[in-house]
Amino acid sequence: MSTASSGQDPFAAVAALPGVPEAVESARKAVDGLLRHRTMRRKSPEISAESALRGARASAALEGADWSLEELRRRTDYSRGAADREAGIVGGALRVSAEYPTLVDVWRRSPLQVLARLHVVAAADVVDHDALGRPRLAGETVEVRPDPGPLPAADEVTARLDGLARLLLAPSDAPALVVAALVHGEILALQPFVWGNGLVARAAQRLVLITRGLDPKSAVVPEVGHLDLGPDTYEKALRGYVSGTPEGVAGWIEHCAEAVTLGARESVAVCEAVMRGI
Repeated sequence: MSTASSGQDPFAAVAALPGVPEAVESARKAVDGLLRHRTMRRKSPEISAESALRGARASAALEGADWSLEELRRRTDYSRGAADREAGIVGGALRVSAEYPTLVDVWRRSPLQVLARLHVVAAADVVDHDALGRPRLAGETVEVRPDPGPLPAADEVTARLDGLARLLLAPSDAPALVVAALVHGEILALQPFVWGNGLVARAAQRLVLITRGLDPKSAVVPEVGHLDLGPDTYEKALRGYVSGTPEGVAGWIEHCAEAVTLGARESVAVCEAVMRGI
């Protein structure tokens, strides 16, 4: 997050980059429209549960396991067989989505503890036990998706994660969406774990949107937005963030804002379907 490293509130510095305020405002209006929907007033737990399911499906798809919602509703066993790595990915994404209610308060005081927990539940069926919940070590192979380009060394990862945690615990006037996008981008840029960084990064994005008040009911499905925009677009935007240029960082924020806008529209469609009794 080099572009935003100076000043007392680096999140706010990014929020002021050209194009970012407009993108943030557009996404905020989309989220507010969802939260004002009359179905949200009557059945918000149902909408939140559907958002979690759809978010898990989309996040797993971005990791290479593109299963249908119908399959997720039907299946109860996600144990990974010898030749069924996709089941491990989908199961991990679903476990992550189930963790949100228990992690909201912990995130506010210990983001690094939450990131470790998210990795444990996301990667339990995919990586070796001794690699769960800890930053990667020097020499370990990392599976990346999306690919941010050259990765920082393991010791730099630890230092940057500590810096990110300090920023998250400090006061900031930046909009929730900007903070969420920067947390998301920084985790993807660092690739701190040997596998599952995308699942963890997208979950962290959600937790920021919840805890900073943009989406307190966790009704938006930003993961669907990222999937709809396409993996190539996702990766291109991430590489802009990693470049550290003002244009690249702003482009990443704008990409995440568009994903949130699309995710809000997804949940509005769910609200409409619930109203019609579908």
